[in-house]
Amino acid sequence: MKPNVIVALLVGLVLGFVGGRAVTGPSKNAGSTPTAAANAAPQPSNARQVDPTVFRVPVDGAPVKGNADALVTLVEFSDYQCPFCSRANNTVSQLEKDYGSKLRVVMKQNPLSFHPRARPAALAALAAGQQGKYWEYHETLFANAKALEDADLEKYARELGLDLGRWKADMANPKLGAIIDNDQALATKLGASGTPAFFINGRFLSGAQPIGNFKSLIDEELSKAESLVKSGVSPSKVYAAILEKGVERAPARNQPAAQEQAKSPYRKVEFPADAPSFGSKTAKVTIVEWSDFECPFCSRVTPTLKQVKETYGNDVRVVFRHQPLPFHPNAKLAAEASMAAHEQGKFWEYHDKLFANQKALDRASLEKYAQELGLDVGRFKAALDSGKFRAKVEADASAGSAVGANGTPTFFINGREFVGAQPFDAFKRTIDEEIARADKLLASHICC
Repeated sequence: MKPNVIVALLVGLVLGFVGGRAVTGPSKNAGSTPTAAANAAPQPSNARQVDPTVFRVPVDGAPVKGNADALVTLVEFSDYQCPFCSRANNTVSQLEKDYGSKLRVVMKQNPLSFHPRARPAALAALAAGQQGKYWEYHETLFANAKALEDADLEKYARELGLDLGRWKADMANPKLGAIIDNDQALATKLGASGTPAFFINGRFLSGAQPIGNFKSLIDEELSKAESLVKSGVSPSKVYAAILEKGVERAPARNQPAAQEQAKSPYRKVEFPADAPSFGSKTAKVTIVEWSDFECPFCSRVTPTLKQVKETYGNDVRVVFRHQPLPFHPNAKLAAEASMAAHEQGKFWEYHDKLFANQKALDRASLEKYAQELGLDVGRFKAALDSGKFRAKVEADASAGSAVGANGTPTFFINGREFVGAQPFDAFKRTIDEEIARADKLLASHICC
């Protein structure tokens, strides 16, 4: 059987469980497909079939385009690396032209974890917004969605006439990262974890749907808003009046499925294509680890993972993701340093250095380890100075929190949560069970 067929079957094996909680690798279209929570909402063939539920979707502090007196507010949760978001952006632009002052557009950030350039792009756009050019930068990103590397982002800032020094400083400001984290938390609470997702006067519309679906819902909400104005509500107060009786959280729309999901030991755990890993991409078992270089328990499990590698070879793949805990003052910089080493092809060597020297993780020590491993130290220092990997580390941490990896180390073995520095035998039991499941599936697909 060909390796790519094996991978497809293994993904199918995990996704076959009721509740759809699984471990999957990066997918071309994964960022644009609504998750289970979003799928639970109606997927209309026209907007008049959209659930009438109104959600309280705050707009304070978010980039806004349009008149404060607009009777319809469209809030979008988007990802700059998602091709469907790019397509939907064209639809939103047309809606702005068609409705003029009647429509206000608000942008929220939801850079999905398996789109590695989405969060840096979101930070870049918000930093441009600090100089009054969010929307110009926003349009530039969607017009160049395949060119989102650091050099590209800086080029767009330069072309828009931004103060580059200020722009870079704003990008590194934790306040902008916090805005993204808050937007993503809100999206999750509202059941809009996929991108793009829209709330039109608080009503949920999922995905890059045809413009007619948007217009049907906008027209319906516009009519309601006009009635409110006639009853004496000020146009600038219409959105607040509509949301006043709205709900704050998406309900469990499919209770039986939710109950089955709660019973399932499997979770959907994704990872970026460029995440540090060892083992074959066609491995029967994928272990995704969230770790902290200053955590003694994470250090303790390192020899166990080496034993896993020696014992299972290509049957097991280990993927590393960062979860620097806030009470470990050097953990975050150490994580960024490990990614600077990864950029030069020596993540695991650097990883081992850090865990062998946990009490010496200051900047000078990090540079010393780079030199000892024969890295280009100038390039390594430049990466730390620029903070180029900060967003990647933060994205890992956010993704970990989303799946419940709030402590370290936390592992997901083919999507099964496995917490703490447990002994090799404990890992072995779970790995052997997952290999047996994979072998059973593969055997059932071998042609006679």
